[in-house]
Amino acid sequence: MSTITIDPIADMLTRIRNAIAVSKNEVTLPYSKFKEDLAKILKDCQLIESLEVKQEDKSMYKTIRIEINKEQINPRITKIDRISTPGRRVYARSNKIPKIMNGRGLVIVSTSYGLMTGSEAIKKGIGGELICKVY
Repeated sequence: MSTITIDPIADMLTRIRNAIAVSKNEVTLPYSKFKEDLAKILKDCQLIESLEVKQEDKSMYKTIRIEINKEQINPRITKIDRISTPGRRVYARSNKIPKIMNGRGLVIVSTSYGLMTGSEAIKKGIGGELICKVY
């Protein structure tokens, strides 16, 4: 029996946060295209080691396996928090996208052109929904 989550993005971020807290170096979660895109941004920014989409056979659901860090190496994520929630959406124009920790962190924005980092959205001059902040 599978459980239904109200906010799958918050669930993903919580699983990553909990894995880091108990010194696990990988986490597996149910697949969605949005989660895959979010994990790809984290990988591109070198905050996670790798990601892999798995499907054992045609009847099974897809899963995403995220390797947070290699063994014996500290994780690069200190904090990862959800900004926009299903009950309180947070939007920002390109000139109002926040800087996280004076530019050392990043904010992930969902725009009409897809998911991207806040700095990419500022360069392109587009705003959107603020998904999460990571540092």
